[in-house]
Amino acid sequence: MRILFAGTPEFAVPSLRAVVAAGHEVVGVITREDAPLGRKRVLTPSPVALAAEELGLPVRKANRLGAEATEWAASLEADLGVIVAYGGLVREPLLSLPAQGWINLHFSELPRWRGAAPVQRALEAGEQNLGVTVFRLVEALDAGDVLTRDAREFPAGTPAGAALTDLAEFGTGALVAAIAGLADGTLSGEPQAGEASYAHKLGREDGRLDLSRPTREVLAKWAGMTPEPGAYAHYDGQPLKLHEVRRAADDAAAGADGFGAVELLDGRAILRLADGSLELVRVQPAGKAAMDGAAWLRGRGGSAVLA
Repeated sequence: MRILFAGTPEFAVPSLRAVVAAGHEVVGVITREDAPLGRKRVLTPSPVALAAEELGLPVRKANRLGAEATEWAASLEADLGVIVAYGGLVREPLLSLPAQGWINLHFSELPRWRGAAPVQRALEAGEQNLGVTVFRLVEALDAGDVLTRDAREFPAGTPAGAALTDLAEFGTGALVAAIAGLADGTLSGEPQAGEASYAHKLGREDGRLDLSRPTREVLAKWAGMTPEPGAYAHYDGQPLKLHEVRRAADDAAAGADGFGAVELLDGRAILRLADGSLELVRVQPAGKAAMDGAAWLRGRGGSAVLA
């Protein structure tokens, strides 16, 4: 099939490569414009732009799929549009431009977790069975007919960044199968069934941990917010970002009367919670670089209280 691909971040790259490897002709790639990155704010192409250029594919950079992008897409005469985390909406007339419309690889089992942050919100809710869905794109948010889907289990405490990286590769199977089914006419899609839930966009405040909650809930919240927007608690009135944590092997520091206390235990920084404890493996104080959690705690005299 002649395919027009739209995507931007790193976890859209495996899909682009999989479509090419499956033997389809990618006639063009739309991705967002170069963005300033790093402390020096150097304009940098998106991961999808870099992959497309490496593959020798025509690239159009646009921050919105407006008239210019639509005109360029029309000239390509694509059979199918494929979108994976482009970062913008596909509206008419672009939506109906490819002969077979557009399909989207979404990182949840729709209709659960429609919206911007499906993996993050699923992990925050304590879910460990995470899925992917390939569906027909329609104007309503993530509401089109389902073509293919799949799911797999993740260990508790898997951070969203790692889960997304895994699902980006895992989901290529469902995507390639959907394209093949459309190409040979064996797939038409089925309406989504079940109650919809929404994965609202993440903001910095979403990363604030409530240390009064049970350990499993704190760990789930941390997982959903890591690495972005970043999970944190407050120490001495300033945010302390928790880059890496893990469930402590023992609950020696647990106690309902003292949640939030951090103590050194066998050389580890152990955060006491109401019904268990977490080891603070790597932390980042406000205005400083990330560091070993135990080293940070030793610098506080071996104990601290987070809020």
